Amino acid sequence: MTNWTNISALATGFGTLVLAVATFAAVRSANRAARAAERSLLAGLRPLLVPSRLEDGAQKVYFGDSWHVLLAGGSGVAQVGVDDDNGGVVYLAASLRNAGNGIAVLHGWLFYPGDYRGNEHPDPGTFTRQTRDLYIPAGDTGFWQGAFRDPGDPAHDAAAKAIANRDPLTIDLLYGDYEGGQRVISRFLLRPGREDTWLLSVTRHWNVDRPDPR
Repeated sequence: MTNWTNISALATGFGTLVLAVATFAAVRSANRAARAAERSLLAGLRPLLVPSRLEDGAQKVYFGDSWHVLLAGGSGVAQVGVDDDNGGVVYLAASLRNAGNGIAVLHGWLFYPGDYRGNEHPDPGTFTRQTRDLYIPAGDTGFWQGAFRDPGDPAHDAAAKAIANRDPLTIDLLYGDYEGGQRVISRFLLRPGREDTWLLSVTRHWNVDRPDPR
C-alpha cells in the first residue's frame, strides 16, 4: 500500500529544499547587485591626481606670509624666500589635474630630496597636514602647496640644498574623496628645467583604503 505520510513528508522536504536554494540564489544575486552598485558609486567619487598639462593655464598660489608664485601648467615651484619677512623659507608648489571622477581633497604631504623610488608607500600618519583646504574638481586643474619654515627641521636644509644645486625633488601627496575615504598616495617628481623652472611628473600611485591594482 502507498505510504502517503512518507510521500507527503518527502514532498514537503523537497519543496523546502527548492525554496531554500531559490532564496540562497536570490540573496547572492542581491548581494552581487549591491556590491556592483557600491563599486559604481565609489568609482563616481574616486579622485586621481596627475600633473596638469603644459597648455593648462597658470595659477597664482598664495602662501600664508603673503609670498606668492605663478604656477604654469605641467610645472612646479621650488624657491627659497629672500625678503626680510620670509628669508630662508622654502616654498614648494605643484600644478595638478584631477583625472578621476570625484573631487580630490588634499590631506598632507611628504618631502624627499632627490629622485626617491621606494616601492612601499609611507604611513599616512607621517604626512605633514595641509594648513588650508585644497580641493581639485574632477577633470579640472588645481594645485598643491607646502613650505618649510623652521630652519631647525632637517628637511628644511635638505630642500634648500637641493633647490640651490638644482637637484630633483620628490613629493608624496595624500588625498581622498570628499567623504574622507578612498585615500590615495601619489608620488610626484620635480626635475629642474630651464632657468628657474621645475617640470612635474608622477611616478607612482598607491591605494590606502582598498587593494592596489598591481
